[in-house]
Amino acid sequence: MKSGDGIWDDGQWSATTQVVLVVLAWTGLVAVAVCLFRTLWEYLVRGVDGVWQGLEPWDTGMVAPRPPGTRGAAPAHPAYWWRQSWRDAASAGGNGMRSLWHPFVHPWLDEFVWNLVHGRYPRGRRPAMPLSRFLLATLIGPGTALGALIGAVLATVLLGWGLLVFAVLLGLVWLGWAASVPLLRGVDRCWVLLRGIRPACPHPGCYAPIPLALHRCDGCGSRHAQLRPGRFGALWHVCRCGVRLPATRLTGRNRLSTLCPRCEDSLPQALATTRVVHAPVLGGTSSGKTMLVAAVVEGLHGWAREGELRVAYASDLGQVAQNAVNRQLERTGWAHATTGGPPRALMLVVSRGLRRRLLYLYDPMGESVSDAGRARTQSYLAHADGVVLLVDVLADPTVRRRLGPADTERAEQARPSLQGPRETYERVTGELAALSGRRPRLPVAAVVTKRDVLDQLTSLPVPGARIDHWLGDIGLGALVRSLGHDFRAARYWSVSAHAATGTGPLMSEQRRAAEPVLWLLAASGLRTGPLTGSAGRGAGRLPRAAAAGGSDDGDGDGR
Repeated sequence: MKSGDGIWDDGQWSATTQVVLVVLAWTGLVAVAVCLFRTLWEYLVRGVDGVWQGLEPWDTGMVAPRPPGTRGAAPAHPAYWWRQSWRDAASAGGNGMRSLWHPFVHPWLDEFVWNLVHGRYPRGRRPAMPLSRFLLATLIGPGTALGALIGAVLATVLLGWGLLVFAVLLGLVWLGWAASVPLLRGVDRCWVLLRGIRPACPHPGCYAPIPLALHRCDGCGSRHAQLRPGRFGALWHVCRCGVRLPATRLTGRNRLSTLCPRCEDSLPQALATTRVVHAPVLGGTSSGKTMLVAAVVEGLHGWAREGELRVAYASDLGQVAQNAVNRQLERTGWAHATTGGPPRALMLVVSRGLRRRLLYLYDPMGESVSDAGRARTQSYLAHADGVVLLVDVLADPTVRRRLGPADTERAEQARPSLQGPRETYERVTGELAALSGRRPRLPVAAVVTKRDVLDQLTSLPVPGARIDHWLGDIGLGALVRSLGHDFRAARYWSVSAHAATGTGPLMSEQRRAAEPVLWLLAASGLRTGPLTGSAGRGAGRLPRAAAAGGSDDGDGDGR
């Protein structure tokens, strides 16, 4: 090209290109220097500091600007790892990115770069020489702007990778926490299954199975219905009042006071850790159930005094009620009839060696088994682990027909039950099968009551070592055969609860009265079998003074 025509030749183009390349190279050099030696690290520091501040507060007692999260089925804060950890991570990451880009805008763009492109030093001071102002505007300002931008982009990438790694680690922690919830629940469940624990409410009219009780907070009294590993915490829950509550048996949940989730009445502390043995004492009105229960309790305490057992009341209410029965027996020699609707279980913790059981003794009204309709309402029978069936032979018509005039008078004074033992059994056994569905697997302890009166009768043979054979001899063989057919195991005793209670009780008769219950406890795995003596044994005649004392009627109006 000719220079005279106003067109640049190749040399001019080459010189211009070189100047442009030099300027660009200089700008790039300035940008690299600004990025590597200033902006990249400044932005990273600002971003990391922003993430750190987004995770505050770190000091105990400071209020965090986060939702309390007490809504839901339990008055507790959701576990931090449930959702709040992700909210905090997202909040901290966003705060870090904002903190990183904030210095790019101010002070770098709107102060440093603005001053440089206008011929000033970064802090705003104006150079005296025009050449300095020109060089700052052309050679330093663009490179600084480019270095600030590159530093922000690189810092964003590096911080993003760091946040991604943090999110992966947080996800692993969350997965570990989430996996611990079913694991801890499974441990609790396996522990319950291995120990055979089937908690049930002992209160009248409820008797509901309790897979998880209501737990009361020691601080504010709030009732926690989901105190187990879950979204409120794996090992601990934090109540809305700030008290930390153990959520598993491993951390001590069983030390908290508990309530039935259905009727909201208090439960014994041993219920959560001890296998329950439900033992209803069934018999007709005036068959001697209340006095037998009193004799059983005294017999268990008698074995405890000899060091063979450890016995304790599981609730103060049961101890108060039993003390009232004992005072009545000491004053009058007989106990009031059971009244007041469905029975409240008398709860005793019975221990032998390293094993223990929570014994529920039910003493229902005789009227509750007088017909199938009433027996059907006795829902505690659904939990029965064994049955104590009272056999008042004096109420059986076949036996009564065998008595002579003198024996008939003695039998009337003993106030026999209004219904015979076979009638009681027939009305109860069907409903027991329908309620529990486990009747063929249940043991039954058949207890012939009022033995002190039976020993005075001359029309009947004396109960011997085999009570089942004796029952067959007096005309109740059908009942013995039915018990043997309908239950897993049947054992027989003959007991005088009158001789085992009241003033001057016989220690041997107390221990014998406890044998049927000890046998049922042995069937549950408690090592009380050696205390039950020979199965089905009679005890021979009572001492004359005890035999003359009267009957063991505890559900009638007198002796």
